[in-house]
Amino acid sequence: MTFLIPGPPPKSGSDGSGAPDANPYRLPRDVQPVRYDIVIEPDLEAARFVGEVRIEATVERPVDSVTLNAADLECSDATLRQGGRAVGAEISFDPATERMTLRPVDGSSLDVGQVQIACRFAGELNDQLRGFYRSTFVDEAGETRTIATTQFESTNARRAFPCFDEPDLKAVFGVTMIVPPDLMAVSCGELVSSEPTADGRRRDTFADTMQMSTYLMAFIVGDLEATDPVDVGGVPLRIVHVRGKSALTAFGLEAGAFSLAWLVDYYGIDYPGTKVDLIAVPDFAFGAMENMGAITFRETLLLADPQKATTAELLRIVDVVAHELAHMWFGNLVTMDWWNGIWLKEAFATFMQVATTDAFRPEWKRWDEFSIERGAAFDVDALSTTRPVEYEVISPADAEGMYDVLTYEKGAAVVRMLEQYLGPDRFAAGVQHYLERNSYANTTTTDLWDALESSSGEPVRSVMDGWIFKGGYPIVSVDAHSSGLTVSQHRFVYGTGESDDADAEIWSVPVMVRARLADGSTVERRLLLADASATVDLDGPVEWTVVNAGGHGYYRVRYSGDLLTAVARQALEVLEPIERYGLVDDTYAGVVADDASAAEFIGLVTDLGLETDLHVWQRMIWGLKGLHAIAEPAGRETLAVLIRDLATTALGVLGFEPQPGEPDLDRELRGVLFEAAGGRGRDELVRTRARELFEAAAGNGAAVEPNLAAAAVQVAAASGDETDYERMVELYRSADTPQSELRYLQALLLFEDRQLFERTLELFATEVRTQNAPYLLGAAMTHLDWGPVAWEFIRDQWDELTSRFPQNSISRMVGGIRGLNTRDLATEVETFFATHEVPQGALTVAQHIEKMWVNVRLREREGARI
Repeated sequence: MTFLIPGPPPKSGSDGSGAPDANPYRLPRDVQPVRYDIVIEPDLEAARFVGEVRIEATVERPVDSVTLNAADLECSDATLRQGGRAVGAEISFDPATERMTLRPVDGSSLDVGQVQIACRFAGELNDQLRGFYRSTFVDEAGETRTIATTQFESTNARRAFPCFDEPDLKAVFGVTMIVPPDLMAVSCGELVSSEPTADGRRRDTFADTMQMSTYLMAFIVGDLEATDPVDVGGVPLRIVHVRGKSALTAFGLEAGAFSLAWLVDYYGIDYPGTKVDLIAVPDFAFGAMENMGAITFRETLLLADPQKATTAELLRIVDVVAHELAHMWFGNLVTMDWWNGIWLKEAFATFMQVATTDAFRPEWKRWDEFSIERGAAFDVDALSTTRPVEYEVISPADAEGMYDVLTYEKGAAVVRMLEQYLGPDRFAAGVQHYLERNSYANTTTTDLWDALESSSGEPVRSVMDGWIFKGGYPIVSVDAHSSGLTVSQHRFVYGTGESDDADAEIWSVPVMVRARLADGSTVERRLLLADASATVDLDGPVEWTVVNAGGHGYYRVRYSGDLLTAVARQALEVLEPIERYGLVDDTYAGVVADDASAAEFIGLVTDLGLETDLHVWQRMIWGLKGLHAIAEPAGRETLAVLIRDLATTALGVLGFEPQPGEPDLDRELRGVLFEAAGGRGRDELVRTRARELFEAAAGNGAAVEPNLAAAAVQVAAASGDETDYERMVELYRSADTPQSELRYLQALLLFEDRQLFERTLELFATEVRTQNAPYLLGAAMTHLDWGPVAWEFIRDQWDELTSRFPQNSISRMVGGIRGLNTRDLATEVETFFATHEVPQGALTVAQHIEKMWVNVRLREREGARI
């Protein structure tokens, strides 16, 4: 099977793509834009748009043509004007590289200096959720309405207007939209004039943007309304949404106002724009997009009723709002030089979202929760098909493949590890120095390391290059000796196709150690493990130790037998929750890697049965569910009993009913335990109570605590019949919040009857919004009994599904194959993808296939033993 495997990582400071003139997808640098003036006229009924663009540019050396980007556009009436002389231009296209070339019709050339490029264009408002596209919703009167909106990252501005569509070719943008008089138009700048046109439409003109990249441009038009603006240090912030959803905006406004003010304070730099619009879009391929001053979101990640949303749903809104606002500096003000450096903005925005949310609600323990997200990166990075965080990007398809857990979660995890090693103050000073030095410019990874080295005095580049330009991560082995510890490192792999020299790979590992000595004292040490092994002198023999103290290192830990026994026995007393999470997570990873047995993991979980922390419980339950999925029938029954006993015991301690004033995380934990007991645990008392709660919330609208209500929906579905199924489909279709709609859709995947499951697959493929359907179909392949049925459905309808769904979502749908764990089925899947390529996610699909085989081997090794 042939996959797009990245070559050797570029040297630190290289552009990661070769010189632009050596890459057929890159534009020549002989003409560079300074300013765009765009007039665009969307026709929502015809699903078309027309427009005109004028580009002020600088000719760096004499040329006989100008090359820009354009895709899926009809272009005409091109002219080139220089020195008061205008000449028509012949237009030619190269569809393979999405480039358009303009040549003066009289054969003349352009001299060094200023040039104005003008062109008319037209295109389709597509249904692929990229470029300038259409999105629909049903209004309060039951009528279907259409809006037109944009999604330009990474290389889709060229689908809306001809442009120099590369991140380092920054310019100022002026936008005018000609729209029907009853619709609202929004763009990156504030509205500066609105005038009627002779044909009865309206001409809206927006203020110029700052100098920025094309992918940050946006324009939206439709039956929209906006909240009153909130003043945040002189910056107006509001939420824009489809008409009728104003009641769902208060929490998003609160999160946005807090985040913007907190980020200004952290960065020490004023917000670089003039206004902030947070725009909820009914159909959106990503979670959100950091368009300068006009940030677009999925509705479920911006609009909510706090009285009905779970803690996790509210946390996610704060996260995403903070993430996109963090981009206004990290990405918009300072931008990566080329797409190989996407991590420079995405990893930092992910880091900043966690820091901001942690400040917004400290009681949510957001950094502890980040351990769960970091685990997703660990899971991919333990494969032979992993990639460096930064690697060579040539084509638009390569750039699309960068949007994964390695860019976001691994990148953020190594940034957090560096912050903790340097200290938060020195790290923040380095970030501010980086932003100030490079404002309105483009950078590479080297620029970031230089700024952090300057502020901290530490060898940041030599430490961090191995984490960014090399795939994988280490496991640190820990042994005791008479006066301390010996620590050693080698690459952690799941054991499928790893390189022969994995043991020889070395990272510079910031190791934090806390230990209790035999004399009763507790000591802490910080070291940089830059060799294969090192000795940690603690001035005495160790009673117990925790390596990766604080839980922020991007590495796993393996303790020798006696040390593991000692720390596990006292974990509830001597380890912080995030450290206990790491102990559980590392142990389960050892089971997957054939370095520990399922019995060892089950024993550890049983020892932690009195745990009270939400995140530790989530990891324990997910691990038990993972083993439950690969066990033979008798083992499944044993694990079901264990899950039931552990969950109901913990519920008994916590209390089955919510209490006034209890912590948010206790409410979320109750929901997690309730779902585990009634779902995989199949506890009949819990199932009965779940049905009562479900009927109370859905039937007569009684107030049920949201975390418990959400769990009750899941349990009711897991034990439900056809009548329950029909009820949940109805509830999905009539949901009054975005979160409820998604909650009922996900619950449909839990019904155990095969015919109901097959109806769900058809529903996802035909009715559900394409922003959600691929992810739900992927999740269907993880169904305990009918995952293979979901695979057959996707296989048989592959062409129809991949033509309907957004291209960047296909590799996410394929991710569900990780839930398949039989050899015959895995062989079939691998054979299928040998002839069915996913261009925008070839490497990601390779990772999914490898992880599927990891699970096959786990089942063959442990399934019968459980």
